[in-house]
Amino acid sequence: MSSAQPDWAAIDQDPRFQALHKKKTTFLWGLMLFSTAYYFLLPVGAAYFQDLFKIKVWGPVNVGILFALSEFIVAWTIAGIYARRANREYDAMAAEIVRDARSIGGAE
Repeated sequence: MSSAQPDWAAIDQDPRFQALHKKKTTFLWGLMLFSTAYYFLLPVGAAYFQDLFKIKVWGPVNVGILFALSEFIVAWTIAGIYARRANREYDAMAAEIVRDARSIGGAE
């Protein structure tokens, strides 16, 4: 039974897994930094740029409300960007590692 289990330590040391982990981590940190900065623009803008945020765009809708709503659009866009990248690159790299998992580290 234990021979059916992949050697996780060997997989972790596999250069392909290391490359996958590095690419994915670097990309996710970039997305996280962007989304965090964008998120904090709302309270900073509301506190320090009140005149800008009070500009009426249409009826009772002002720049501040539009910026707050844009947070949802940005969040969904970031999710879409990640999903597209994961489907195109990361999943293919992971599938190759999984396919070869039994041979990595000498397991049967």
